[in-house]
Amino acid sequence: MIEETDRGFTLGDGLFETVRVGIFDGDPQDRLQPHFDRMSAGCRVLGLPEPHWDDHYREILSVLETVTTPRAALRLTWSAGPGGRGLDRPAEPTARLIITIASAPLPGPARLVTAKTVRRNEMSPASRLKTLSYLDNVLAREEARAAGGDEAVMLNTKGYLACAAAANLFWVRDGRVFTPALACGVLPGITRGHLMARLPVAEVMVGQDALKEAEAVFLTNSLVGIRAVTSLDGKTLPSHPLVTALAGKLPV
Repeated sequence: MIEETDRGFTLGDGLFETVRVGIFDGDPQDRLQPHFDRMSAGCRVLGLPEPHWDDHYREILSVLETVTTPRAALRLTWSAGPGGRGLDRPAEPTARLIITIASAPLPGPARLVTAKTVRRNEMSPASRLKTLSYLDNVLAREEARAAGGDEAVMLNTKGYLACAAAANLFWVRDGRVFTPALACGVLPGITRGHLMARLPVAEVMVGQDALKEAEAVFLTNSLVGIRAVTSLDGKTLPSHPLVTALAGKLPV
């Protein structure tokens, strides 16, 4: 049970990772390790104690033994732990790991809507981390849903493309693949990294017109792999053979 003074609950002081798991995965170490590494790196940025993964691994495995479906989402939440009133952390934070599991059915293609009321703050270190403060992403997703979409495109404070509310953003033009640069306020996604290790991807700092000129748009994250986009701000986008081929290389 979360304590009332837990800083992850009261202040969003912490990090999380979400990993796609299932009953047919075998040894989950390959899937888990990149997420362990990213969370540990995030702790160093935020000044939090790093998890001792060797100590937690057995606990994680015991939770994975309860999985009964081919697709489930394992969430690892690392909170700064209990603290007094106010912003200042205790001199020696007692961070804690919370492990949860939930079903994760594979979604269909995405309908994107560009968020207008919230921007990604590329100047904040938190924009490149999976922190427990995800309210901007929540608001962007709500705006997209209210406009008939199911995922949002987020721009940064300079008007450059950044990401989707819960995914990295890619597009295809003239046979080339593009994605926003990390400096735009982009989370270095695990699946984003896998994809960029397999084929040339240009990291760019561009406005939303780049999507209007694209032949195809797609999203990536650890739960869905590659997710095709079928519409952007109400405009239908055709399917693209390159996106289909890439999805086959990164099965989930």
